[in-house]
Parts: sequence; C-alpha cells; structure tokens
Amino acid sequence: MNDKKYKSPVTGKEYIASQEPRYSGIPTFMRTPLADSLEGLDIALAGVPYDGGVTNRAGARHGPREIRNQSTMMRNIHHVTRINPYEIANIADVGDVSFAKPFDHQSVHDDIFEFYSCLQSAGVIPLSAGGDHSITYPIFKGLVKGDPIGMIHIDAHTDTWGEIWGSKFHHGSPFRSAVESGLLDPKKTIQIGIRGAQNFLDGIDFSLSTGMRVIFIEEFSDLGVKEVIKEAIKVVGNGPVYLSFDVDGLDPVYAPGTGTPEVGGITTLEAQQFLRGLNGLNFIGGDVVEVAPPSDQTGNTALVGATMMYEILCLLANQFSK
Repeated sequence: MNDKKYKSPVTGKEYIASQEPRYSGIPTFMRTPLADSLEGLDIALAGVPYDGGVTNRAGARHGPREIRNQSTMMRNIHHVTRINPYEIANIADVGDVSFAKPFDHQSVHDDIFEFYSCLQSAGVIPLSAGGDHSITYPIFKGLVKGDPIGMIHIDAHTDTWGEIWGSKFHHGSPFRSAVESGLLDPKKTIQIGIRGAQNFLDGIDFSLSTGMRVIFIEEFSDLGVKEVIKEAIKVVGNGPVYLSFDVDGLDPVYAPGTGTPEVGGITTLEAQQFLRGLNGLNFIGGDVVEVAPPSDQTGNTALVGATMMYEILCLLANQFSK
C-alpha cells in the first residue's frame, strides 16, 4: 500500500512517504514502499537501466532513476477514473535489474530474463521503466510461459527490424524476435503512432506481412483517439496482453529526451486518453521505455514517462478490483 508507515532510524518517528514533501526522502517509483520480498505483492515497479541496444543517442540507461525522481509528482487518486491503485492492489518498487556484465548484450538479456522469470513465478505483474526498447524482448521471455500473448504498442517505430550492424539484438528488433520466438502473436498486436522516413522497409513490411495492425500517425489523426481505442480492444481481444509505451511515440515537443525522436507524433493528452480507454483488458505487464534524460535539460520527458507509468499502473491495478 502507498500509505505504509516507515520509522526513522534516527528519531524513531513514523512517517508516510507518499504524504511527505515531494522533494524529501529516498525516491522510489510513485513514492511506493521499497520491497524486501515478493510475498503478497500484486504489482512490481521495476527499473531496467540499459541502453546498449540504441542505434542513435544513448542515455536511456539513466531513465529509471530520473523517472523515479519525477514520479514524486504523481498523486494517488486518478482524477478521471477515480481509481486509487494503492487501495486496490499491493504495489511496491522492487528496484532495478542488476547486470553482471553490462557490456555484454547477451548477458544483459539473461539477467533481465531471470529477473522477470522470478516475478512471473511469484505471480507478480511487472510495470517497468527502461532503458531502451531492446529490454522488452527478454522481459517477454521471462513472462510468457505458454501461448503467445497480444500487445498494445505505442511508438514512432515498429521495432520489427532484422539484423543490423552485425547484431539482431537492438532496440529496433524486440518484437520481430518475440514473434519469431513464439512469444508474441502478431495477429493480436497493434502498433500505434508509427511514422518517419525509412532507409529500408524491412520493419514495416515484417509487421504488415505477419498480420500486425499498424496504425500510422496519419491514420491515428484521421480516426481520433476513441476509434483507435476500439480498434486496439478489437485486435487484442480477451487474452493476455502486454502494453509497451515508447516515449518517442509522442511528438518530441512533449518528449525531447529520447534516443530517436520523430516529429509529428501523438500529444500527451491523446496518449492519456488512449490509455484510459483500455480499462478491462487482461494485462500481464507493461513498460515505459526510451526516456533519455541527458538529451532533455528540462526533465520534462521523465515527468511524461512517470505520468504514463501512472496511467498504466491504474490499468494494471484495476484488474484486482474484480
């Protein structure tokens, strides 16, 4: 619960972290308790500070720490849905994935896989802050133990490229890898906000040829948020679904601190409205990725990332109200 009482080791006085001034205390995601075990936990907030898979600007490795800082701005009760996720579910920050060999991409994937396998075995739903988008593939490997799942994917890019520069493990390939590994069902996948000129069409062609529903930004603008919500719900159905939110799906005026910005994207309000329309789906997890604080002097991109995490958290928590 977000109202858990802590005791100062110095004075012995009790306090509630979520009620303290936002500038005080040790930052955790949404000022939730820092978990010391997975027992009784419903939703785990986790960081994956890795950006070894970027093809342009680095910096997303700093995303989890700054999103934690900015998430102190989040309050408990959603002003539209009236959901208080902390009254519905037991939520805590479980820390970051620890990397034994951070310069070894395969070793990093193995560490992420192990971390999320533990969460899956404990029956805990993860909500993660990246890190670049390459982290989502090993997260899938840790979470998906049966039939392939569906996905709602907000992004400027399809992230279904093949091998580039001698490697098939990068932030442009996670969902191609997930499909080819039998983790992701392309016919239950929708990709929203796709745009930008291409040097080659390998990724877009893969998404379309395998049956993914690709909503380019022009169609998003023509349809409007309400119709895109309907389309997303139709595509993913009632089965298990994962929500992956790349902040470069937003226009860079709202999220300049990201590795591969693309002009002409979704607004923050449209993104919030879209997420709020997904209540009732069978979510098994979600992530917000590609927040790169070194490319954003204002800190606004991390605030956007924290806000989208809160919106997703409300979706995940609402499942426990049934």
